[in-house]
Amino acid sequence: MSPKYAFDGKFSVKSDVFSFGVLLLEIVSGKRNKGFCHPNHHHNLLGHAWLLWIEDKAMELVDECLLDSVEPQVQRCIHIGLLCVQKFPNDRPAMSSVVTMLGNESASLPRPKQPGFFMERSSMDLSATPAHEELHSVNAVTVTMLDGW
Repeated sequence: MSPKYAFDGKFSVKSDVFSFGVLLLEIVSGKRNKGFCHPNHHHNLLGHAWLLWIEDKAMELVDECLLDSVEPQVQRCIHIGLLCVQKFPNDRPAMSSVVTMLGNESASLPRPKQPGFFMERSSMDLSATPAHEELHSVNAVTVTMLDGW
């Protein structure tokens, strides 16, 4: 969910771009943004990706199953993901530009700015979350079969 929608209830086409960026970073990392936990800090996945990016260690974000992939392509996906999750909607590219960026590996990309929701949770926030929190929902289904006689 984009910051503008979360805080102000305002939705735009740039909200979709933000969501796509989160999804792209989740795919590359193999981790979910919600519930992300790192032993060295309390940032969410977006914050972690940003920290690695500014330290020039973006490939440390990559899931093991993608390590055999072509590094420039994976690095480009991280770069595009960070462009999509920038804090201000006007800084985010249009979705048509994102598609072009993904399809044209030779085009240069602008430098991303800090993402929205780049924050560090306090240890109080983490202690309020149960360690056994389930990452899926349990759906109970009741089926009623009508039988006419």
